[in-house]
Amino acid sequence: MTANLTEFYGHDTDEDTRLTRSAHGKLEFLRTQELVRRALNGKALRVLDVGGGTGVHARWLAADGHSVHVVDPVPRHVEVAAGIPGVTAELGDARALTWPDASADVVLLFGPLYHLVEAEDRTLALAEALRVLRPGGLLCAAAISRYLSLLEVSTTGRLDARMDGAVGEVIGTGKYDGHVGFVPAHFHTAAELGGEVRTAGVRDVEVFGVEGPAWAALDVAGAAIRDEHLESALQCARLVERDSHMINASAHLLAVGKA
Repeated sequence: MTANLTEFYGHDTDEDTRLTRSAHGKLEFLRTQELVRRALNGKALRVLDVGGGTGVHARWLAADGHSVHVVDPVPRHVEVAAGIPGVTAELGDARALTWPDASADVVLLFGPLYHLVEAEDRTLALAEALRVLRPGGLLCAAAISRYLSLLEVSTTGRLDARMDGAVGEVIGTGKYDGHVGFVPAHFHTAAELGGEVRTAGVRDVEVFGVEGPAWAALDVAGAAIRDEHLESALQCARLVERDSHMINASAHLLAVGKA
């Protein structure tokens, strides 16, 4: 897994700009900020950002006054994140964290649960997150929706009979083979994500749709997007963030709970 991620993130994509170069990326970024800030309640906390990439979220968390440490398996990511004021970083694996027990106020898993394609590896990552969290500490765990592929290829005119098998496979099983870009990964439903997190022992779990159902329209609009389109998509996401009928239409899901 680590070799594949290093190749993809080290050469094939620029993770540092992914959430700023498109309207959909901005929607994901703003909604993630909104949901995490709501859960943190404005307190200055010790945050462990596991799979934190180049520190896209660590940067604003540190600016908010939190102490942030990034753990990531990609050397280039760690180098970039370590250069952010107020942020420290190290190479590491979500399944074997170096932090001692009960040493973090918050653990973010914004990547491991979809990059770890085997259920037992996701269980290990969640167990490690709980181990390092203090009692009552906060876990925020992100996932990719099983319906992302369907909505992306259908709204951009790429869904045809040749893709039916791959799209159906990810909807039915969560196994994503890379057919619309990205590395092979595990995609969740909201119920599956909530179940995995609760089974790990996390309490008071809530699962949110991050972008809501309007994200695909932003991708289609592309350069023609206007500020009011993004604001409308944000409001749409807020209105149905817990709606059981709409939540899986988000591209990303976020589970929030307590140790």
